[in-house]
Amino acid sequence: MEEGDWNFVYCNAKQIPDIGWSNLSIDISYNGLGVEHKMLCIRRGSSIKDVCGTSLMHPAATRSIRIPEGESNPNIVSRAVLLQYGDLIRERSRKVAEKSSNGKADMRTGWLLWKELLDEFLYFEEPMIPPDPEQFYAEWNLNPSKGSRKATRSLWIYESKTNAKKYSVTTTAGAKIQPYFNVPSPRDTNLYYFKVQGKVIDDNLVEVWITRSTARFLENRIGNLSTEEISNRILKYIPNKLEKGKNSYIQASDLAVPICISLQAYQHLKSLVKYISDEQLIQNFAQNI
Repeated sequence: MEEGDWNFVYCNAKQIPDIGWSNLSIDISYNGLGVEHKMLCIRRGSSIKDVCGTSLMHPAATRSIRIPEGESNPNIVSRAVLLQYGDLIRERSRKVAEKSSNGKADMRTGWLLWKELLDEFLYFEEPMIPPDPEQFYAEWNLNPSKGSRKATRSLWIYESKTNAKKYSVTTTAGAKIQPYFNVPSPRDTNLYYFKVQGKVIDDNLVEVWITRSTARFLENRIGNLSTEEISNRILKYIPNKLEKGKNSYIQASDLAVPICISLQAYQHLKSLVKYISDEQLIQNFAQNI
């Protein structure tokens, strides 16, 4: 899962041009809307909603900063780093505003959290505002050497008003800002939750998304894509052999479509083969019936 994958989904959902992802510029810039997407894989917990209401750290907001050489005062270093970060946000805002019909920029950070198997996602946005260095204080954090790992030093930056840690700044192996962010509660109307694999839509029905080409191929093989027909075929399906390299994975521009199968058929299919996604499950089934 890469930023470019999410940009494609985001632009199609909002029906705005997908200009392609670049690590050197803001991810979304369209008629005054500027969105910098940040992604984080969630590996813990049974559901991605387990992280709702918690604070998480992203490993890199930007590497476009320099640490003042020879400066030991953490507050002076914090001020220099936050000024650089603020300048970066202001420059990106200026470029977005240049292409706006009203000369203004609506700048946001979009947070996408995703589960390892790409089945559950959380997404929310918050305003992208240059930090005021006067509203923060900082302390050095020293990690002693351990085994072959060398000692490291990072700068922890706290919000003066709340004493909450807001940034961690690495000073070795390339300086970068690591922001802390709060995941909204499940009831927050600005939080989007979506499940895209094996979504149970009633007591005995599962919605499965597959690419259009796989849907056409499957329809050619079994005649139609009715829930009853597909489910019956799956329940009778016993794979003889799954030829390696036979899958024909689809280009990102080939949008997906949903089909519904019975919960029993879905569980049966999952029990037969190792799989990565619903798309792969259905591809293997279609190619071997």
